[in-house]
Amino acid sequence: MHKLHLVLVEPRIPQNTGSIARTCAVTGASLHLIHPLGFQLDDAKLKRAGLDYWDKLEIFHHDNVDAFFAAYPQAAGSPNPYFYFTAKTGTLYTDVTYPEETFLFFGREDLGLDDAFLAKHPERCVRIPMRETLRCLNLSNSVAIAAYEVLRQHHFEGLRRDGRYAASDWEPAEPRAFDISQT
Repeated sequence: MHKLHLVLVEPRIPQNTGSIARTCAVTGASLHLIHPLGFQLDDAKLKRAGLDYWDKLEIFHHDNVDAFFAAYPQAAGSPNPYFYFTAKTGTLYTDVTYPEETFLFFGREDLGLDDAFLAKHPERCVRIPMRETLRCLNLSNSVAIAAYEVLRQHHFEGLRRDGRYAASDWEPAEPRAFDISQT
């Protein structure tokens, strides 16, 4: 089964981390927080953004990037599972085929990932396209976009694909592709 890891390097904004924790809970992804953090773990904004999902996710803390890589070394002979999201590359996140175990790295909201770190791994750097005149997307939005691309490539394995309204007798139609030429 596919395993997705979302790695936040020194996140600064508790609401973003809380929203990302919720994304991890609903997708089954693991959350890795690389310290130092820009907030306290008992921050009310962090808790509120993650709602009541905190007990439904796998969360790991690492003192720094080196401690993370010591805990998760790349297995010899296996595809490199690490991908670094940055606006400083031309490779799109959709141009990558993600391996069975995938680690997606995201940097601080104010600085992104360190330039020296990115320079060591240019072949692992990917970006989400956006307008040239704007700096970046919100971190939690970027993480969700990236996570769902990995999940899509692995056919949303382990996720529920059909929907039901809990408080209704209404049953949705069978899933189908929409033909917009008929509208």
